[in-house]
Amino acid sequence: MKPALAAFTLVLATFATAATAAEDDHAGRRASRPERPAWEFGLTAYPTFVRDGENFTSVVAVGDQGPLHLEARYDYESIGARSAFVGWTFSGGQSIAWELTPLLGGVWGTTRGFVPGLEAALGWKSLDFYIEAEYVRSSIDVKDSYVYAWSELGYRPFEWLRIGLAGQRTNVYDSGRDIQRGPFVQFTWHRVTIGGYWFNPGSSDQLVVSMLNVSF
Repeated sequence: MKPALAAFTLVLATFATAATAAEDDHAGRRASRPERPAWEFGLTAYPTFVRDGENFTSVVAVGDQGPLHLEARYDYESIGARSAFVGWTFSGGQSIAWELTPLLGGVWGTTRGFVPGLEAALGWKSLDFYIEAEYVRSSIDVKDSYVYAWSELGYRPFEWLRIGLAGQRTNVYDSGRDIQRGPFVQFTWHRVTIGGYWFNPGSSDQLVVSMLNVSF
């Protein structure tokens, strides 16, 4: 099986497995719930510290009006890349709440190509699951196309605290691991959230991803 197809299959399998656990107030990137008619916005920075590698900061900006979802990213698909997306959010559920946002977009700069994607979240009591995935189809060389994925399984013991496990498959920096995983913690105060992710803890290729999110 090709690596891209294998990774995409893993993303779908992970999403299906996690469908039994999550929470109705997930920590995805939406600035507002799809039933809210007013525009709301969110801005998140991810300063990333790579052991024996090049540090960088990814930035994601989102805007939502009801189900309409707009998203722009910098240093995300690769260092120096810029990307933009438009999506539409579907949601539902009572005891288990869910959101699904198909995305269409493109990337330019150091990486160029067409990028279809998906963001999804599930929520059940104090548990939540969030996943985003995209297929970067390079317009420079189709052999450079790849699947990117980020997932979080979180637990919120208090309204201001969220802890859990995260996993990612990325092409933004060199790593000996196809899929990386590790713990994370987030603290929320009103519309501000700060946190950190520790991937590959204790290994020679570990890295720390910090995050600062502001919604308005």
